[in-house]
Amino acid sequence: MGDLSQVAAVRALLKNIYVEALESVRGERLVEGLGAPQGDRWRISHRDKVIDWPLHPDGRIVVIGAGKAAGSLAKGLETLLGDRISDGCIIVKHGHAEPMLRRIRQRQAGHPIPDAQGVEATTEMLRRVEGLTERDTVIVLLTGGASALMVAPADGVTLEEKAAVTDLLLRSGASIEEINAVRKRLSRVKGGGLLDHVGSASVLTLLMSDIPSGDLCMIGSGPTIARREDAASPMAILARYGLEQAVPASIRDILAKEEPPATRAAGRQEALILADSAMLVEAVHGIAAREGLTVHNVDAAMAGNTHDAALKMTVALRAVPPQDRPALLVSAGETTLQVKGDGLGGRNQEYALVAALALAGEHNAALLAAGTDGTDGPTDAAGAFADGALHERAGAAGLDAEEMLARNDSYHLFEETGDLFHTGPTGTNVMDLVLGIAF
Repeated sequence: MGDLSQVAAVRALLKNIYVEALESVRGERLVEGLGAPQGDRWRISHRDKVIDWPLHPDGRIVVIGAGKAAGSLAKGLETLLGDRISDGCIIVKHGHAEPMLRRIRQRQAGHPIPDAQGVEATTEMLRRVEGLTERDTVIVLLTGGASALMVAPADGVTLEEKAAVTDLLLRSGASIEEINAVRKRLSRVKGGGLLDHVGSASVLTLLMSDIPSGDLCMIGSGPTIARREDAASPMAILARYGLEQAVPASIRDILAKEEPPATRAAGRQEALILADSAMLVEAVHGIAAREGLTVHNVDAAMAGNTHDAALKMTVALRAVPPQDRPALLVSAGETTLQVKGDGLGGRNQEYALVAALALAGEHNAALLAAGTDGTDGPTDAAGAFADGALHERAGAAGLDAEEMLARNDSYHLFEETGDLFHTGPTGTNVMDLVLGIAF
């Protein structure tokens, strides 16, 4: 790229588009937009869907759920329902609690590896829905991260075994759908299991989708969605990634058993996806038009291998003709990354590193790859910036970018070169967003 002032200006533009786009899918904004209850009816309206939800005058409203952005959804719900909320408990990732909740308690737990605090928080959450009747409503808030945070190991499975399986799957390159298909079978609350605990109460589930397919059974591993047979069996998924013998024998025994019968709760059940990556891309297009930028989708349903997705973006950036510049290129979704090295990073940081190496020598292109939840893998960064001058910055720091890529150590490289992107918790979670600019 050019001089430092140009680098700063381009990065400021990418950051501003990212921040403004995410504002459109923040949890409290989405919930508050559903409309307030009137008397004993709550007419919920969101985009092209309307739900008429009865609220019994003598009934209770209990709010439970989990996910990295569950606190933001809860904040909107408290604004909308206020003192009509009788009780509540949600589970969020450490550091993602929403300040100033009055009626819904927040418990913090480990992510992406489940921990004892998640077990304790889930136990408390389940206590809040004991003894409910047909007059009552349970509102379940689910966002990305819920699969790790809502922890109730199946009989015969220890927390340590479940954590070990999660870690193996996360490092294997398995997709989030495949990981959650295994998780569901190892849990007493996932895969519809939460419905066993709500008695005859009605259940309204409000979700943010972090699943490329948008499959309700996979978002948060579907705790309130009645079980169905998945396309691939859990054992077939383990076999696909060579993990059959790596997991404990107790895990293999449970996964090899026949699927339990589907749960059928007595009360009404509805689920509504409040936000997904398509809404985010729509917002980006509006912002780009206002900024006078030509905008193109490179991959609005990004999935598959992280490296392949990064190279696809760099090819598209280089191909933008001069007459169409400045142009904003957009990808959104979730890629899969196989971790073989001993380094630190996440899929967005690795995406940025692969892209930066592919852009070497290119002075008129840059990108930002970041998770919309504000965290990328087991790091404190949301992602990273990339441009064709990374080699120069890495060399000045005495680092070998290719060697660090081979070790999956993108975080430490970008930490030294000043390319990490930090946001803190964002109040949303609709997978990853990549913004590329050709100028």
